[in-house]
Amino acid sequence: GEDVKPFTPEKTKEIVMSLQQPAVFCNMVGDWPALHWNVKYLSALLEGKTIQFRLGLKMVDLVPQFETSCSYVEATLEEFLAWSCGQPSCLSGPFSCYDYSKYWAYADYKYIARMFEDKPEIFQDVRWSDFGFPGRSGKESTLWIGSEGANTPCHLDSYGCNLVLQVQGRKRWHLFPPGDTSFLYPTRIPYEESSIFSKVNIANPDLKRFPEFRNSTAHVVTLSPGQVLLVPRHWWHYVESIDPVTVSINSWIELDADHEARVEEAITRMLVCAIKSAENPSDGDLWLNPTEVEATSHEINLQYLNKAVSAYLKCQETSVSGQACSSSTGAKQRTNASCKRKRREVGCEPESCTLLTQDCDFPTPKAEELQKIPFGAHLIQVLPQSHKTSMMGEVAVKSGGGDLLHENEEHFGKLHCKRKRLLMSNDCGTAAHQMHSDCSPCTSQTALSTNDLLDCLVNPRVISLVAQLLLERMRV
Repeated sequence: GEDVKPFTPEKTKEIVMSLQQPAVFCNMVGDWPALHWNVKYLSALLEGKTIQFRLGLKMVDLVPQFETSCSYVEATLEEFLAWSCGQPSCLSGPFSCYDYSKYWAYADYKYIARMFEDKPEIFQDVRWSDFGFPGRSGKESTLWIGSEGANTPCHLDSYGCNLVLQVQGRKRWHLFPPGDTSFLYPTRIPYEESSIFSKVNIANPDLKRFPEFRNSTAHVVTLSPGQVLLVPRHWWHYVESIDPVTVSINSWIELDADHEARVEEAITRMLVCAIKSAENPSDGDLWLNPTEVEATSHEINLQYLNKAVSAYLKCQETSVSGQACSSSTGAKQRTNASCKRKRREVGCEPESCTLLTQDCDFPTPKAEELQKIPFGAHLIQVLPQSHKTSMMGEVAVKSGGGDLLHENEEHFGKLHCKRKRLLMSNDCGTAAHQMHSDCSPCTSQTALSTNDLLDCLVNPRVISLVAQLLLERMRV
């Protein structure tokens, strides 16, 4: 029957929690009402409610377009749809300053629970229970709506693994394994909790400035409607919309390892906020990502660190005593899931965040306890590509057969072929700061900057070591 899925919820969860490489699930969501969530449908649901869109240039230079260098507008989905279709009616609307041929727009990281708080019945249109997570629905999910060219700068998520459902249009994902971290030149500027950005513009890498990027191994896949991508823990990803309008839904799955990651993030927050807040504000360095709203005080950051350490140690004690570490359920679990990113978006402050005091999440199955991963027509592994291929071609997943297609086309040529420096600006004359690859304002290269020091201090390898030393001190 049509409702029979290729994997049971138990088997799907087993795969999600054990697979350490990206893969695409096919034929798992055919009966989800969320597959009808195209922009026109969502526009009717919102009934004229405005949401924030981030705007960037379709043609970029060697520097990533971080959120700090983008423009923002408040608009309805109806206005966005008219703009993306080139209708004249948008000439006087919020997108009137932005030529569609030059700009893309992205409504990203929109928590469904907040967008549709007056229509909670639609949360059940998203059924992550089919993936082995009962009770997880649209309420624990995030919505992404973009135009052609809309993209997320290359980054890794500090917490959890990621399940992404493509609803409308296609998105191209460029994924890099955790082992490639040093090749991607990690940075915490702009700072955002749980996101470690790459200095490299994946779409147009500056190989003179970042020569080690040549050693990276890209896994490139084009996700089509009805498919679900698994992004394993700490995999880097750069995502771009390749159709006129795209809609996707994602949910971050909590992992045991998140307890230690939260200690590392708390240490990073203390260092970044302390050092950057001490700088002269007139320097104009846009170091705080817009999602963070404001820099938290040293006192609050210290409270956050202590709660993260306490939660980690509590989990360890529970594991040693032999008690089962199971995932929290109900309202608390839903609150935790929303804390993945933009804590202020869901009202989760360091001093009151329940996530930091929860018991351990469900244990990850050991490899020897699992059957062989059932790759095939219903579960497609995203294979690695040579650097040359990853920059010049793509891997697409057929909706029908599930085979991998290697298309040798210069897919970056359309949006990213021009290498000359272009400043973020719009037709109304508003321009953002001119930034270098380290996201600092144009300054002399003869002296070390605060960001140079921070890149060393909060390098993931350094923070991991500091966290280990700190936890050892607490154990003693």
